[in-house]
Amino acid sequence: MSGDTVSLIDIAKGALRGIPDALEINKGAFNLLRYSPDTCASIGLLVEQNASRHPAHPALLFEDRRWTYAEFNAWANRIAGVLKSRGVRAGDAVVILMENRPEMLVCVTAVVKLGAIAGMLNHNQRGEVLTHSLNLTRARLVIVGEECVEAFATVTAPEGAQRDLLWDGEGDAPAGYGNLRAESRLQSGANPPETAGVQLRQPCFYIFTSGTTGMPKASVMTHYRWLRGMAGLGQMVLRMKADDVLYCPLPLYHNNALTVSWSSVLGAGATLALGRKFSASKFWDEIRRYDATAFCYIGELCRYLLNRPETARDQDHRVRVIVGNGLRPEIWDQFQQRFGIPRISEFYGASESNLAFANGFGLSKTAGFCPLPFAIVEFDAETEQPRRDSHGFMHKVARGGVGLLITEVSDRTPFDGYTDKKASEAKLLRDVFEKGDCWFNSGDLVRDQGWRHIQFVDRVGDTFRWKGENVATTEVESALARFPGVEQAVVYGVEVPGADGRAGMAALTLAGGKLDGAALARHLCAELPAYAVPLFLRLREQQEVTGTFKYRKVELKREGFDPGEIDEPLYVLADRHRGYEPLGQDLFARIRKQELRL
Repeated sequence: MSGDTVSLIDIAKGALRGIPDALEINKGAFNLLRYSPDTCASIGLLVEQNASRHPAHPALLFEDRRWTYAEFNAWANRIAGVLKSRGVRAGDAVVILMENRPEMLVCVTAVVKLGAIAGMLNHNQRGEVLTHSLNLTRARLVIVGEECVEAFATVTAPEGAQRDLLWDGEGDAPAGYGNLRAESRLQSGANPPETAGVQLRQPCFYIFTSGTTGMPKASVMTHYRWLRGMAGLGQMVLRMKADDVLYCPLPLYHNNALTVSWSSVLGAGATLALGRKFSASKFWDEIRRYDATAFCYIGELCRYLLNRPETARDQDHRVRVIVGNGLRPEIWDQFQQRFGIPRISEFYGASESNLAFANGFGLSKTAGFCPLPFAIVEFDAETEQPRRDSHGFMHKVARGGVGLLITEVSDRTPFDGYTDKKASEAKLLRDVFEKGDCWFNSGDLVRDQGWRHIQFVDRVGDTFRWKGENVATTEVESALARFPGVEQAVVYGVEVPGADGRAGMAALTLAGGKLDGAALARHLCAELPAYAVPLFLRLREQQEVTGTFKYRKVELKREGFDPGEIDEPLYVLADRHRGYEPLGQDLFARIRKQELRL
């Protein structure tokens, strides 16, 4: 690849590298073509087929335990029997609240075998947010892991919902809960008849947005999208084989784990090694423990691993491919070379999106390509809206340009949306290129790399405008990350009294905790346009992230740079020659009174 663009030569070289995996690629292409929404096929049926074809093959590894496909399938069938006995039918929602462990995955399987919908609650939520998420599902029944009983006690279940506790160990369930483990022992391990009648068009999961910009929304995942993800990403891009072991330390309430990782494993009849949670210090030990040949990543996971001290065992593993999204271009090569990863299958997608991009040709620094209809249109960062001409239509950016990614909504690429119809409609753009057309607004700014490839640039709302220019937070974060001692950088825009737009501010975590303000200012002034250099800094011991490693910027934006409200060290770039200097009440007062021009 040359810079930020993709050439036909790049694609040809990538295609040649894929020849040894032709069988898996062809299998995925066949499945993509044969699946239609009316087909009787589903996740549960795929589990049953694997149990029939290779019953003794390991399906799931967790700590010191393992389950074959036959054992896992029978376990799920017994749980399905309990749910059925409590009145769960096709189309009902069953909410699951627990941490990563085998019981969570088997409960999901049991739910979808009945044609019901698994509501995947974030176990980090509490109180109002958890109540909101729960109410969105209109759950027929709630399954709570013992580690989440205290959290669930902070909410009230929807009226009429039954509550089951998945008791992880022997003992009596708390008052008000049925004991799922005890009840499941009384059920049959045979496949439930309902599974054979489940159609691909039916919903299988409710996946919740992270809530970084407000209350979570429940996006709808269907069996159709899940199996197309298996075919397109798992078989054609990741190219898993039966003897592969994929390590997943990401939360099962997120699509990177539940859809990308699990579908890739099931599509190949391979093995999933499940981690309870991600730990940078234990990650490679876990990889070696399970003899993993693949793993999934998201967000800053790769940067966390890079920030660990180098060791002689950095390449002591059998990993041949990794899959995920959010690997930043500025650390891509360093990560791949240090840890000896042969192939990085970066992709782009969202829980609510109607299509995805995947790096099927194994290229560097790209989220890949998509054969389905999409467009990258001109975007106004000030209004945070796509630009329309005098006739009301939008225009595409040129190759190499950055714009808003939109995807066509049609029978071929339906938009499943959220449980909230108003929230679903708000994501749609109409009359985009012609009267009557409909497109999904991804909310993401991407670069058109050519040949239907894209590179993620920024989230809408993260990009801000200062001195009449658009500032992409990812560009500034990349420059900060290249300065020695900066471990993590989160960039956002803040309002400054008397100034239009928003000035740049960066929340930093430092190795050693000391800041050389003059040196950092020189570095940024050399690396960035003048308007993109952050005017404010905030030093933190650690960054706050969601359960899926997304930085929490809403709170940072709201808190701004007031030293009276923030307990952490603040700095201001009042003079570029002096560099960043501590921001106290005196300087803050001068900025507020507009006595100090920035």
